[in-house]
Amino acid sequence: MERGRFFLPKSHILRSKSDIDALLERGAVLFRYPIKVYYLERTSDDGFSRMMVSVPKRNFKRAVKRNLLKRRIREAWRLNNGLLGNRHLDILFVYLGREIESYARIEATLTGLLRQLAEK
Repeated sequence: MERGRFFLPKSHILRSKSDIDALLERGAVLFRYPIKVYYLERTSDDGFSRMMVSVPKRNFKRAVKRNLLKRRIREAWRLNNGLLGNRHLDILFVYLGREIESYARIEATLTGLLRQLAEK
């Protein structure tokens, strides 16, 4: 089965420990319930922003629930990351809610956050 264009490429995922540390040390923060966003402008111009998602085990003990929320955030990102325009950012989304929100609520929140980022 061919995946086509409906997937998030590995190159768009933030994985490097040094990049994550730099993001947490020097990055700025935005918050809109239930998502907190850490972001840092990248100097390299490789044509895309990189992201990662964190859902604390403290709030959701079962991996199934954490994975559900991560999938919803990644899908909302995949569909709406064009709102950033030509900005190249490293972004960390942290889900802080204690309840599992619907996809529509997560997408609306993430869209609002991306619009705020685009304006900055």
